Amino acid sequence: MTGSPTVKRRRLSQELRRLRLLAGFTVTEAAKLLEWDASKVTRMERGQWKLPSVHDIRLLLDLYGVTEESRREVMVTLAREARQRGWWEKYQDVFRSSLPDFEAGASAIRTWEIVLIPGLLQTEKYAKAVWQAGQVLDSELIERHVAARLARQKILTRENPPSLLALIDEAALRKQIGGAEVMHAQLQRLIELAAKPNITIQIVPDAAGAHPALEGAFVILDFPEDPSLVYTVTTTDSLWLEKPDEYQRYSFIFSHVMTSALSPDESVRYMTALADQLKDSC
Repeated sequence: MTGSPTVKRRRLSQELRRLRLLAGFTVTEAAKLLEWDASKVTRMERGQWKLPSVHDIRLLLDLYGVTEESRREVMVTLAREARQRGWWEKYQDVFRSSLPDFEAGASAIRTWEIVLIPGLLQTEKYAKAVWQAGQVLDSELIERHVAARLARQKILTRENPPSLLALIDEAALRKQIGGAEVMHAQLQRLIELAAKPNITIQIVPDAAGAHPALEGAFVILDFPEDPSLVYTVTTTDSLWLEKPDEYQRYSFIFSHVMTSALSPDESVRYMTALADQLKDSC
């Protein structure tokens, strides 16, 4: 789970566009010289492909005058790796977006949650209670959703895991998803995870009042070699934002909210106190 075919396809697309521009071709000119439809080149440069063709990559490198063998090999290798399938492919029926794929390639993840515990930090019983609350899925599909969510979490314990900074609204901790026992176990899990070197959890208290992130949850993903992404979701849709000004806006919002959050140590103390309160109700 240390690689992301989607991230590699994205990198490949960006590099192909860069090489075309350096060679001085328009999309139409490049397509005409290769006897392709212009839409094919456009789709390749926008990352709108599933399995990049190594043969097509070589043809484009020839056209763009890339003769250095080491550079060609890097591109061909990237195309081959981009054809691989990630573990999440077997959960295509439950994942509504490519978030797990991008998470697998991220070096840093920042997440803001206002109603629920972030998916990467949920316990099995908490996740199950969330899906059951929707009242639209049968038990078998709920189990698949839960299994997929737990599989996502393995990126946090792999070798060279991404860093995770989670800002969680106090309301999400007080909402007893699944009841007192489930919520007590969830709080204990958060406390345990907060002790890991790559995971930071900070609670935004009710006393913080109004702030710029009240409209909903979002995730910011940073990558070692590629532009960052912002992911946000609604009840019916998910949205990826990648323009620099969009990223900067969400980074600003995240930083602004973080100034209102309890420190990591204060957050652990708060979660411990809340867990102690719930323990008496279990």
